Amino acid sequence: MTQSEGQAADRPVYLVEPWCVREPELRMDRLAQSESVFALSNGHLGIRGNLDEGEPHGLPGTYLNSFYEQRPLPQAEVAYGYPESGQTVINVTNGKVIRLLVDDEPFDVRYGRCHHHERTLDLRTGTLTRHVEWTSPADRRIKVTSVRMVSLTQRAVAAICYDVEPVDAAVRVVAQSELVANEALPDGGKDPRSSAILESPLVSEEHVANGTKVLLLHRTRKSDLRMAAGMSHEIEGPGSMAIDTESSQDVGRLTVATRLEPGQRLRIIKYLAYGWSSQRSRPALHDQVVGALAGARQTGWEGLLEEQRTFLDEFWCGADVEVDGDAEIQQAVRFGLFHVLQAGARAERRMIPAKGLTGPGYDGHTFWDTETFVLPVLTYTSPGAAADALAWRHMTLPLARERAVQLGLRGATFPWRTIRGHECSGYWPAGTAAFHINADIADAVVRYVDATQDERFERETGLEMVVETARLWRSLGHHDVGGVFRIDGVTGPDEYSAIADNNIYTNLMARRNLESAADMAMRHPDLADRLGVTTEEAASWRDAAAAMLIPYDDRLGVHSQSENFTNHARWDFGATKPDHYPLLLNFPYFDLYRKQVVKQADLVLALHLCGEAFTSEQKTRDFEYYEGLTVRDSSLSAQTQAVVAAEVGHLELAHDYLGETALLDLHDLNHNTRDGLHIASMAGAWSGLVAGFGGMRAGGGTLRFAPRLPGGISRLAFRMRYRGNRLRVEVTAESARYELLDGPGLKLWHHGQEVTLADEPAELPIEQVPSHPAPIQPAGREPAPRRIDPHGRDPRRT
Repeated sequence: MTQSEGQAADRPVYLVEPWCVREPELRMDRLAQSESVFALSNGHLGIRGNLDEGEPHGLPGTYLNSFYEQRPLPQAEVAYGYPESGQTVINVTNGKVIRLLVDDEPFDVRYGRCHHHERTLDLRTGTLTRHVEWTSPADRRIKVTSVRMVSLTQRAVAAICYDVEPVDAAVRVVAQSELVANEALPDGGKDPRSSAILESPLVSEEHVANGTKVLLLHRTRKSDLRMAAGMSHEIEGPGSMAIDTESSQDVGRLTVATRLEPGQRLRIIKYLAYGWSSQRSRPALHDQVVGALAGARQTGWEGLLEEQRTFLDEFWCGADVEVDGDAEIQQAVRFGLFHVLQAGARAERRMIPAKGLTGPGYDGHTFWDTETFVLPVLTYTSPGAAADALAWRHMTLPLARERAVQLGLRGATFPWRTIRGHECSGYWPAGTAAFHINADIADAVVRYVDATQDERFERETGLEMVVETARLWRSLGHHDVGGVFRIDGVTGPDEYSAIADNNIYTNLMARRNLESAADMAMRHPDLADRLGVTTEEAASWRDAAAAMLIPYDDRLGVHSQSENFTNHARWDFGATKPDHYPLLLNFPYFDLYRKQVVKQADLVLALHLCGEAFTSEQKTRDFEYYEGLTVRDSSLSAQTQAVVAAEVGHLELAHDYLGETALLDLHDLNHNTRDGLHIASMAGAWSGLVAGFGGMRAGGGTLRFAPRLPGGISRLAFRMRYRGNRLRVEVTAESARYELLDGPGLKLWHHGQEVTLADEPAELPIEQVPSHPAPIQPAGREPAPRRIDPHGRDPRRT
C-alpha cells in the first residue's frame, strides 16, 4: 500500500452531517459498502447504490420483495422434518444503468481523470444525488449529475434524472439507458451470512420496445414466479438528437446521441416500474407495468420529488430523534430510521427481510429480527407498516399450521428463516428448535394492538395468530410431576447454546403469549368460538403460564440462561485470538454448545422485553454476570445491551453499545455491509436512545419513561406515536419535558410518577441512578468507547 493509499484508507468514508450521508470521494475499496449504504427502497422495490454506468461495481442488485428462486438444500444426512429446498432472493432486471460515451470514450471512473466525485443520500428528500467531474483519456472534460429515487408514494416506481454537460469544449455524447436481466454476480465467498449465487435465474417471456419505452418480462426457472420491468423516458437537449430504442431477451436499450456545446445540457429523465406475481398472467403483468409508467409520467419528475418530500415530512413529524453531544449518533439514528422506513413503508403484506432490500445477505430471508427489533420502531413511528408486516405473517399461517403438524405439535410453528412462509433453515438446532420466534410474533401483535387500539386488526388478524401460537406452547411444553410447566429442548436467542431446557427468554415470552391468548379470547368470545377455543383450553393456557419454570442459580445469585447453563465450564476467552471471532466460523458448535459463552443477548433480552419478571437488583446482577460471557458475534446484541445497561445505571457503557449498533454499517464494523445493511441494527439506534436513555416502556395502555443521559450526550429529544397521540420528549441531565403535539391526550409515568399530558407540557426532574462498578466483558470484546475524558481516561472505568 502506498502512503497516499494508506492515508485514503484512514479517512472517514462518509462525512458526519445531521440530515444526510455524504461520500466526498469515490473509495474503490469501499464500493460494495457504499452500494448498501446508498440503497433506495420502499419495501416493494429495492435498488442498490451502484454507479449509474454499472461499472465498476461491488455487487449489482435490484430486488423485489418476496421474489425468489428455489434451490436445493442438500443435507449431509437426511432426516425427518428437514426442509428439502430453500428460497433465495434474486437480482432482478436492473434499470439503473445509464452508460455514457464521450467522443467514443466510455465514461468509466477507472480511466481518465476523476476531478470530483460526490454522492449524497438525503434523508429528508429520499434521494441519492451524484456529482462527477471527469476528463476522458482523450482530454474531454464533462460534468455528470444524477438524482435517483424509489417512490414511497407510487409503489412500483423508481426514477432517475441524469444530466450531462461539457466543461470547456464541445463534445459528442452518446447515452444508453438500459434494462438488463441476468447480470453476472461476484462469488459471495464461504461466509454463511452471504447468499447463494444462482446463475441466470430468469427466463425471458416477452420483450417490447416502442418509442422511448421498453418492457422486459421474465419468469423464474423453478419457483415459477413472473416479473415485469419497464422504462420510459423524457429527453431534453439540443435540437439535433438521434434517438433509438431496441430490445432483446435480457436487454432493453434506449440510445440518445447528440453534440453538446459549452453551456448546453443533455437531460434524461428515466421512469422505471416493476411488478411481479405468482398467479397473474403475462398480459396482466405487462399492462400493470405500463400503467405504473403512465402514472409516473403523469406525475412527472418534480411531482415525484414533491410527493416523496411530503411523505417523509409526515414520517419525521412523528419519528425524529435529536441528539446533542454526539454528532455521529445523530446522523446514524436518522440514517437508521430512514432505512427501517424504506424496508417496510410499502411492503404491503410482504415480509421485511433481515437486510431489507439493500443486498442479498442471508439469501433475502426474514427472521425473528423483524418482530423483535424492527417492528417496535415502526409500531411507534409508522404503525401502518408494522400492521402490514404482521398481516404477511398471518397470510403464512396455513403453512405454519402444516409445519406444526409435521413436527407433531398443535397450533402453528412459524419458520425460523423464510421468504414465502416455508422453513428454509437447513440447520435445525439453530432453526426449528428456536421456537421462540412464535412468541416473538405474538408479542409483536400484542404490542401493535396496545399502541394503536386497532380492534379490527385484533379481530381479523391478531387473535388467530396469538391463539395458534399459544396452542403450540401448550403442546410443546408439559407439566412435570411437581406441576411445574417446562419447555425442554429448545434454542433461545443465544445460538451458542442450542437444544437447552427451559431457556428463560423462551419461557417468559411463551408465558406472555399464553396469557395474551387467553385475554384476547375473552375479549372476542364470538371469534374465539369459531377458532375452537373452549373455556377449558383458555384455562389450560393460564395454568401453564402461572406454572412456568424460570431457572435461578441460588449459588451465584443470578438467573440461569437455561437450566444448568451456569454449571457449564466457562469458555477460555483469554486463549481465544482476536481474529477467531466470530466463534462460529472458527470453532465447532459441539464445543460452543457445552460452554458458558453467549453469542448475543439472550437472558439480557428478557431483562428488556420481560422486565416486569425481574426485580431491579436481579436485573443489575444478571446484566453484570452475562456481560462477562457475551461476545456479540451477532449484530443483534449491542442494542439490547445498550438498553439494559442504561436501565441498570451503566450509562457510559450503554453509550458505547449504542455506538456499536448505530454505526455498524456506516463504519462497516462487521466487514459484511457489502451484502446489505443490518436492518435490526438500524432499528437498534432508535431503541438504544428511546428505550435506553429515554427509558421508554409501553404496555397495558400505559407509556412509562425513566430517562437518564450519559456524559457524552447533553440533550436527547424524540417523537413517537401512541394511541392516536403524537408526543415529543426532551431530556437533559436535569429534567425531562413531555409535550403533546396532537391527539386526545394521555397519561404517562415518569420515574414512577403519573403525569396527565394534555394542552400544557410537563417538565419533571431526572432521578439519578446509583452507580455500580463497571462490568467486565470477555477479553478483547469490549465495545469501543464513545467518550474519553481530557486526561485520556475511559469514564466507564473511573
